[in-house]
Formats: sequence, structure tokens, C-alpha cells
Amino acid sequence: MGEMLYQGKVKQVWSTDNDDILEFRFTNQISVFDQIIPSLIPRKGESLNRTTAHWFKLVEEAGICKTHLVEVNAADRCLVRKVAVIKEPGAIPRDMEWVFVPLEVIVRHYISGSAWRRYQRGELTSEMLGVEGDCEYGMKLPRPYVEVTTKFEKFDRNIGREEALEISNITETEYEAIVEAALAVDSIIEREAAKNGLIHVDGKKEFALGTNREIVLVDTFGTLDEDRWWDAEAYANGECIELSKEFVRTHYIGTGHQAAVQEARDTGAEDPPIPALPQEVIDQTASLYASMYERLTSEHF
Repeated sequence: MGEMLYQGKVKQVWSTDNDDILEFRFTNQISVFDQIIPSLIPRKGESLNRTTAHWFKLVEEAGICKTHLVEVNAADRCLVRKVAVIKEPGAIPRDMEWVFVPLEVIVRHYISGSAWRRYQRGELTSEMLGVEGDCEYGMKLPRPYVEVTTKFEKFDRNIGREEALEISNITETEYEAIVEAALAVDSIIEREAAKNGLIHVDGKKEFALGTNREIVLVDTFGTLDEDRWWDAEAYANGECIELSKEFVRTHYIGTGHQAAVQEARDTGAEDPPIPALPQEVIDQTASLYASMYERLTSEHF
């Protein structure tokens, strides 16, 4: 019988009888702006678990990189290879194996969400994105825009390449291999999503270094929590229909909660508590997670 080692925003990490194996238990919780919403989304955890397992299988079959998935042992649970987590910046030994790389790799294919808001504020420039100065929301970028955030801090913070190398203490070659793997994984996701009329807008991924410091894809990705999706037919008609957790973010942006959170963080104040979701939004969100599982995997939920 294992014990719970960690309680995250959307999943629990449990020990097993094997010291090298952990169990992920996905909850029906949902979070936005690094806040856990006091509302549960029916079968959301199952959707995350089964969707990620689908992508892990395709990534391994394509030979892009290793993954930490061992097996799916329940609809909302899976067994994964344990990786060490060293929380002190720059402290990961250069020869250490099965260690978590404390970076989150974000690949953007269209300008949207927080990238659009940063572009409007001048934090992201046309030159950085490779677009013209009159860029509009939803425009496809001429090339994927890769960003990295640190996993050492309470809130995600964008960092440059130099700082990323410094805090992770990985080599330039390892860093490039991680970025290359993230781009290759997105190629698979884009291909599969397009089969059912979806556009993969952006997404984030995390990695570890395994045996012989090989790149290992870990955690969850390609779901409605980590990635953003649009309906391809609607996009062709000039609409960006959100089919991701951005749907829930949009609700809180509309209520003014997102602005209140941003103001609190800018001034160093405590975050205001996040209100529960209306039942109508809970029902719509549960339906979205179920239908999107089927559109992403071409399998029945």
C-alpha cells in the first residue's frame, strides 16, 4: 500500500512497492492562474490520464524520445518511472541520471492567450515572434516560438536561454535536444489533431534526463490543461473558438477575477480567493473534456 507523496493542483503522486515506480492519480480538480478552483469537473482526471497516455504511445512509436510512462493501471491513474527532483538552482550534477529538468518548454504556433496580452503590452515584439507590426490575434506564426519558464518558483516565470542553462545545469547539447524533442512531439500532435478538425495552438512540456542522460518526456501534455486548441472550420471562417482550459480562463477574465489576481501579484498582495464555477460552466467544461478526448485520440471516451 503506497502513501501520498505530493498533492498538486490536478494530481496526486503516490509511492508504490517499487522504489523506482510512482503512481499518478488524476483528480477532477481544475486550476487557472495557479489557483485551484473550488469546483470539480466530472471525469476530468480520466480525460487527462488517457489523453497523455495516448500521446506517450505515439511519441515512443515515432522514436522521438523516451517517456516515463510504465503503464495505465486505471482510468484515472498511471504508473511512471520515478525521477529525482532537485530544487536548488544549478545543483543538478552533470552526470546524474533519472533527474527532472526544472524547465517548462512552451511552444507557440499561433499568437493567442498570454502571448497576445504580452504582445499588446510590448513584452513580446514583432521581431521576436517573426511577424509584421500589425499582427492580429490568432495569426499563425511563421515559425514556432519557443519559450522556457522556471519550475523553481511559485509562479511560472519566463527566462532566457542563459538563465535556463544556469539553473538546470544541463549542457547546450542537452538543451537543444529538449527543444528539438518538444517540436517533434508537437508535429505528432498537430497531425493527429488535424484528423478531427482541430488546430493545435500552443502547449507546454516537461522533461527529465534518463539512462545515459537520454531525453525523457514526463508528466502530462497534449491535454486541455497544458495545451490550447481551436476548431479548424471556425478558424477558416475567421473565428478562434477556444477548446481548452482557456474556456475557463475566459470565464474568470470576464468576471474581472484575472485582473484582480494580476494586480495583487504586481503589488505583492495576497491573491484574492477564486470563486467557484457556476453549474452551467461546470457542465460545459465536463462535456468539453469528454468530447475533446475523442477528437484528440479518435477513441471513444
